[in-house]
Amino acid sequence: ALAAFLDFCYIVHQSTLEEADLNALDNALQHFETERVIFETEGIHSDSISIPQIHALKHYREAIELFGAPNGISTSIIESKHIRAVKMPYQRSNKNEELGQVLLINQHQDKLAQFQAKCFDKGKPIKF
Repeated sequence: ALAAFLDFCYIVHQSTLEEADLNALDNALQHFETERVIFETEGIHSDSISIPQIHALKHYREAIELFGAPNGISTSIIESKHIRAVKMPYQRSNKNEELGQVLLINQHQDKLAQFQAKCFDKGKPIKF
């Protein structure tokens, strides 16, 4: 299972991908999907593996066909943006109608960032 996953990762990190590469990508994913149960049977991970990043592997071929080779793009970029835009504002909310609070917190943060940039441009940098 690990070898199939590494094959998948190696193929995805190429700067260009041909049809044969996409077929190899599908084969590696299919092999990983059938063999990943070893992680459960050996107690490495339980409750069936449903980690979002692993689920996302199923959508790579379609995304590559639509947008081209990802060339090493990492989900950590998306995760860090999610933490800043959703998780941190949610923690600051009172958990009552939290969506509105999260959106308002994000608006305030954007306005503060704009103000900070204007002050910097005028030669009067400030920090929050």
